[in-house]
Amino acid sequence: MTSHLRIQCSRKNLQEVRDFVRAFLLAGRRSEVLVNQIVLAVDEVVANFIIHGNGENAEQFLDLVLALTEQRLDVEIEDHGHTIFAPSVVAPDPDMREYIRQGRKGGMGMALVSRIMDQVEFFERNAHTVCHLSKALG
Repeated sequence: MTSHLRIQCSRKNLQEVRDFVRAFLLAGRRSEVLVNQIVLAVDEVVANFIIHGNGENAEQFLDLVLALTEQRLDVEIEDHGHTIFAPSVVAPDPDMREYIRQGRKGGMGMALVSRIMDQVEFFERNAHTVCHLSKALG
């Protein structure tokens, strides 16, 4: 089972992305806990593309492709902006006490994504940035 969604790079479209991923996974009869985790991971990557990769330029767009089998979920998010956006996916275990003490906000998203998904990789294809997420389903 596969599905595709194209959105403009605007935060206004994040709810549409969450709804799209949720509906797709629920149609595949996945548990609510798993669905919520994956929705969170995809939402974080898409938000990063929109905010950091495209500066919320609604003239740019992203393509999401979801592919689901009994054994695996694959997600590809392709950025059609003019810059290559590749955040670090090797997220160290943060010292949460220090993080809170410093009053930091943000910066934990990719650490969360890498904990939820089995594989997270960013690469360039046809001068576009692509993020591939995958999760083995048991």
